[in-house]
Amino acid sequence: MEKLPDFSDRNSHEIDYRIYGEEMQYVEIELDPQEAVIAESGSFMMMDDGIKMDTIFGDGSKKDKGFLGKILGAGKRILTGESLFMTAFYNDLTGKRNVSFASPYPGKIIPIDLNEFKGKFICQKDAFLCAAKGVSVGIEFSKKLGRGLFGGEGFIMQKLEGDGMAFVHAGGTMAEKTLQTGETLRVDTGCLVGFTQGVDYDIEFVGGIKNSIFGGEGLFFARLRGPGKVYIQSLPFSRLAGRVLASAPKSGGNSKGEGSILGGLGDLLDGDNRF
Repeated sequence: MEKLPDFSDRNSHEIDYRIYGEEMQYVEIELDPQEAVIAESGSFMMMDDGIKMDTIFGDGSKKDKGFLGKILGAGKRILTGESLFMTAFYNDLTGKRNVSFASPYPGKIIPIDLNEFKGKFICQKDAFLCAAKGVSVGIEFSKKLGRGLFGGEGFIMQKLEGDGMAFVHAGGTMAEKTLQTGETLRVDTGCLVGFTQGVDYDIEFVGGIKNSIFGGEGLFFARLRGPGKVYIQSLPFSRLAGRVLASAPKSGGNSKGEGSILGGLGDLLDGDNRF
């Protein structure tokens, strides 16, 4: 298990973790007595006996004090398109207990130590998987019109704040780029997973009539300028879903006969016996 240094004034719970697998990863989090982790609905995989589940408004961070604070925390999640609720997992017994959370689709789980990033990390709204209790899961508004209209994520991205561990998911293979001051990187808007504060993020037009009409790569790039770290995924879920839908059987049971000049007849011969 990897463990964080001892911060005496930390607000988040100090958790240990281990990531398993290659293509379909899951993260196992080890909780000491009274430690807790928060997670998105649907990411839970398994847990040891003695761990208590609790559904909470917002993210359960110390910022959400009182009833009004909890309502505001839940409201943030509506703006990012997520559920009103999150689930907290507590170790209520003595001794260590484990709880695991799984990737939603093939890719990599990225551990984010918020202490290393000055307490803040910005990511796509569907990238967040789980975090130590005390980490605030909020929203990041874009002040730039181009980014808001054409960035794919709209005016709102998700921000993770605090001094604990958080985990985000990237589809396919993950690339990590460290940008120096003034260094620029252009990324497909759907491939951007997240970046550290200090990185300037905007949208840039591809340019050129041929590129715009016939390029097939969309009209806009995400332009990121350093200093800071940027995380990029090779397989955005939208791209994966689009390929699956394109290859799915159409109405009437017809499917795309890939790799065979015989089409549907070839499917019968090669073992795909759907009619």
